[in-house]
Amino acid sequence: MAYTTDSLQFLERATETLRAAAHPIRLSIIGLLAEEGPRTVKHIHESLDIQQPVASHHLRIMKDKGIVDVERDGQNSRYGLRDKRFAGLLEIMRELI
Repeated sequence: MAYTTDSLQFLERATETLRAAAHPIRLSIIGLLAEEGPRTVKHIHESLDIQQPVASHHLRIMKDKGIVDVERDGQNSRYGLRDKRFAGLLEIMRELI
């Protein structure tokens, strides 16, 4: 396969997105959101037994790379997967390893 500028740009974006997902806490968040739908930071940090600033940090990374979206609900922010297919990353890894 010949690599064009477009395909190299895609590969760079794909690498950055995968890098943003490639952390145990972030994969746990992806799994939680896939199962339960959009959730607040409080729900996420309590469900995963991590500190709230840690959850916020990982959510910010995934938001910046387009893995999660955030919607404001009064004083709360609810995070959800931008696309449910991101949960497929976990399924693929379960099959491969």
